[in-house]
Amino acid sequence: MAPARLSRVEPASSPRHGAAGGWAASLSLGFSARGARTVLARRSHQGPLQVQRPFYPPGERACHVYILHPPGGVVGGDSLALRAQVEPGAHALLTTPAAGKLYRSDGASAQLSQELSVAGGAWLEWLPQETIAFDGAHAASCTRVELSGSAGFIGWEILCLGRPAAGETYARGAFTQRFEIRRNGTPLWWERNALTGAAPALHAPWGLAGRSVVATLVAVGRAPQALAGLRELLNASRASGEFSVSQLREVLVCRYLGDSAEQARAGFTDAWRLLRPALWGVEATPPRIWAT
Repeated sequence: MAPARLSRVEPASSPRHGAAGGWAASLSLGFSARGARTVLARRSHQGPLQVQRPFYPPGERACHVYILHPPGGVVGGDSLALRAQVEPGAHALLTTPAAGKLYRSDGASAQLSQELSVAGGAWLEWLPQETIAFDGAHAASCTRVELSGSAGFIGWEILCLGRPAAGETYARGAFTQRFEIRRNGTPLWWERNALTGAAPALHAPWGLAGRSVVATLVAVGRAPQALAGLRELLNASRASGEFSVSQLREVLVCRYLGDSAEQARAGFTDAWRLLRPALWGVEATPPRIWAT
């Protein structure tokens, strides 16, 4: 898998301090179509937020890029900002090599921002591994996707509250999660979750019902021919968790509620393998990093 040639690389500057005394890091990426493949044409970063070289699985036109945060986790006051722009005709897949971690805070909040812009005729896949909110973590995450014209998008976000395997629940802290998708300025998907440690919503039957992993996959477009197969596939893969599938006007939504990030990832990966060819006519090739 040969790396793409980067037309511009701006070296890292010294990270700025965040408003609450944490570290501020940012990463900006630009993808362009070059012949039969997509290249990472522009990148710049500040602080500990970087990318590895682009990867191209055999037969894959998309540019696979792994977002790296060397510290491995964020604390209160930290700020991480990702911006990605996909130009006409390009196809990019963004993922992470490991789970993100939100550590306990004394009250200061960490800020995570993902601003993703996709031009007409371009496709973007936002498929990060799970985010783990430790007990006492305070953070806010916002993913905004701006689509133009016929742009396509598939993305998921998986949140783990506490570390049940270590006997840790999410009894303290606060996490706010926003996921917004617009096409030509018109909202297609707009969701906001506000989760507070030990709040009734975490345990009530109408909320998370005591489950520790909540996840959402959103695919822009309609795939009526895939709905029945997708529901059957996800129902077959359930163990202790629950999957659901809904086709809205312009987005298809898959949900998971359970206690296993691994089960959520596996189910969403199966859904992605089915939805990518159904929506775009392109077979899905998982990033190699998922197998390590």
